[in-house]
Amino acid sequence: MGKQYDSITPELQEWLARQRMFFVATAPLAAQGLVNCSPKGMDSFRVLGPTQVAYLDLTGSGVETIAHLRENGRIVFLFCDFEGLPKIVRLHGQGEVLGPQSPEYSRLRGMFPDYPGARSIVRANLTRISDSCGYGVPRMEFLEDRDTLVRACEKLGDDGLAKYRADRNQRSLDGLPGLQGIDQGA
Repeated sequence: MGKQYDSITPELQEWLARQRMFFVATAPLAAQGLVNCSPKGMDSFRVLGPTQVAYLDLTGSGVETIAHLRENGRIVFLFCDFEGLPKIVRLHGQGEVLGPQSPEYSRLRGMFPDYPGARSIVRANLTRISDSCGYGVPRMEFLEDRDTLVRACEKLGDDGLAKYRADRNQRSLDGLPGLQGIDQGA
C-alpha cells in the first residue's frame, strides 16, 4: 500500500540518491497541449531540503519541461527502483527554471558535476511526496551511464551549443516560450 510523506526523510533521500534514472513530467494548461515525460540520468538530481529538489538540465533536442514550467510551474518527478525492492516514488510540486545568469543558478551549480551543455537548473518546491509498489516494474541491471550527450556537447563547444539552442530550444512543440527570454550566458 502506498504511503504519503510530509517531507523527504533521510531514508527516502538515500533511496533517491541510489536511483540511476528518473522521469520528469509536465503539461501545458491548454487541454489540447502535449503532456511531456522526459527520462533523466547521469548524476543530475539533488535533494535541497525536506520539500525541495533540483536537477541540472542539460541541452537536449526539446525544451518542453522548461516551457511548461514557465507557463504554469506544475511538475512531477517519478523514480522507479529497477534493482532493489519494487518501489516507485512520486514528487509533485511547483517548479521553476533557473538560467545560468541567475544568482540562484550560480549558488546551486556547484552541487552538480561539471557537465558540458548545462542550460539551466530546474528547482521544485514539493507539495506531495508519495510512494507506491513497483510490482509491475521490471528488474534491470545498470551497466553504465551513456557518454553520448557529454561528447556531443564537448564537440559543439560553447558557440555550437548557443546556435543549437537558438535553433531548437526557443519554443516548445506547442509554441510556448522555451529558452526564449532566459539569459543563457556564454
